[in-house]
Amino acid sequence: MRTVLISIIFTIISAFSFPIGKDIPVYDYLVEKYQFDDTELLFQQMNLEGLIDFKAFESAYSGYKKLNKDNNPLLTIINYNLPSTDKRLYVLDLNRKEVLFVSYVAHGRNSGDNFATSFSNKSGSYKSSLGFYRTAETYNGGNGFSLRLDGLEKGINDKARPRAVVIHGADYCSEDFIRSTGRLGRSFGCPALPQELNKPIINTIKDGSIIFIYADKSEYFTLSEVV
Repeated sequence: MRTVLISIIFTIISAFSFPIGKDIPVYDYLVEKYQFDDTELLFQQMNLEGLIDFKAFESAYSGYKKLNKDNNPLLTIINYNLPSTDKRLYVLDLNRKEVLFVSYVAHGRNSGDNFATSFSNKSGSYKSSLGFYRTAETYNGGNGFSLRLDGLEKGINDKARPRAVVIHGADYCSEDFIRSTGRLGRSFGCPALPQELNKPIINTIKDGSIIFIYADKSEYFTLSEVV
């Protein structure tokens, strides 16, 4: 039913997408004047059904609209509801309505085995942290080419930088590792990527784009002031 309704809305908007007033498209006019929630429409336009969990996308997009001060079109979603054996990182270009990357991503070793079930903002926990991040600068360190992250949610992930929670490549984030162990290897809390995708993804999302790390945890949604 949701898909049918959104299809009707999309058809109407497409048919009448002429400027209103001072060159304001009908789509933007409806969103602004009537507080039309475009989340479901965007989800359909980007053909995300069956690829990204809608609740994860809905939460990510809601926070993105609040936090994306620089109008960066990129949004990265990591869905830790899924096992590490699934590709659960998605890089989206919301302006072009394109999925740029779909990748494996590791979680912290104390967050769980194949599934990440426990999360922390504490140094030395070796756990992943949920919530919204802004990408920062790149550097070359012990794990090679890496990307620093700034956690945007106090008490949830704001210790990311002092904890050295960064994006980096890892040999244990590969299909070969899955075949030999039944799951990905785990990090000290970093969302580690396959070596072959590490540099392309980092160079795409660096310098100010939004990342949302999702799991359907009531504790997160209770504490978060963003979603």
